[in-house]
Amino acid sequence: MSHPLDCLVIGGGPAGLTAAIYLARFHLGVTVMDAGHGRALQIPCTHNHAGFPEGISGRELLSRMRSQAIQYGTWIVDRRVEALTRDGSGFAAHGQDVDIKAHSVLLATGVTNRRPPMTDALHAEALSLGRLRYCPVCDGYEVTGQDVAVIGSDAGAANECEFLRSYTARVSLVLDGTDGLAAPLAERLTGLGVRIIGGPAQEFALEEDGLSLSSAAGRLRFDAVYPALGSVVHSGLATALGADVTEDGCVQVDRHQRTSIMRLYAAGDVVIGLDQISHAMGQAGVAATAIRNDLAACRPQLR
Repeated sequence: MSHPLDCLVIGGGPAGLTAAIYLARFHLGVTVMDAGHGRALQIPCTHNHAGFPEGISGRELLSRMRSQAIQYGTWIVDRRVEALTRDGSGFAAHGQDVDIKAHSVLLATGVTNRRPPMTDALHAEALSLGRLRYCPVCDGYEVTGQDVAVIGSDAGAANECEFLRSYTARVSLVLDGTDGLAAPLAERLTGLGVRIIGGPAQEFALEEDGLSLSSAAGRLRFDAVYPALGSVVHSGLATALGADVTEDGCVQVDRHQRTSIMRLYAAGDVVIGLDQISHAMGQAGVAATAIRNDLAACRPQLR
């Protein structure tokens, strides 16, 4: 592109597409670059997204959002951004067969969940059937009264067990290694009636009525399994520019989603916060408005 865009959005998930809709409706030139591996694409059906009482799949939701963004003039490029550099007062993004310059950039690159040891095919099928789940906040309601396992060995996994106890009395923690659980965490969970099972969890298999795995206690079957193994934060483009990140790698932003780099913004799961579609969309609306106003400060025609 010969002339820089007003904004390049990197990531085509709920945050990126929401921002693109806002930016395009602000009459700004916006392009979304998307690698096509967003976490929302894996959601078989979400029932807590307002406005869809019958539920909607992540893929269908993103398809609708893409159409809406395009309707208002957004360009969508299905390419991964491999490098992001400063270019004068703006930025240059480089990907396979594409180079784009922009006055501002919004990072909506998200995170990737760490998976338990299973094949891609089994993982996809278990997700589609609701036997493998990653978000108790999203779908704890769906496992009400069921026999549920959490896989993990840290405070995050213990917190997930405690959260799920408000939906079902049958919660087990299967350790993800041979090391035990810290004594204070073990005491807390035992007091809540959570069963602690030695690991590692492996040899997963779909059964007619659940997902089974092998553990130190032998072969076990659960109605649903929640891996609580953490996630990989996709903040490399930000850190390469010198942007501030948290100890966990999340991009640090102010209340307008501005990073520590001028005209670089971030929204969604790549920013620390509640990893929910609604939260990501809210951050995107804030970010897009800040981008518009920051550009207007040096371009009177936008005022």
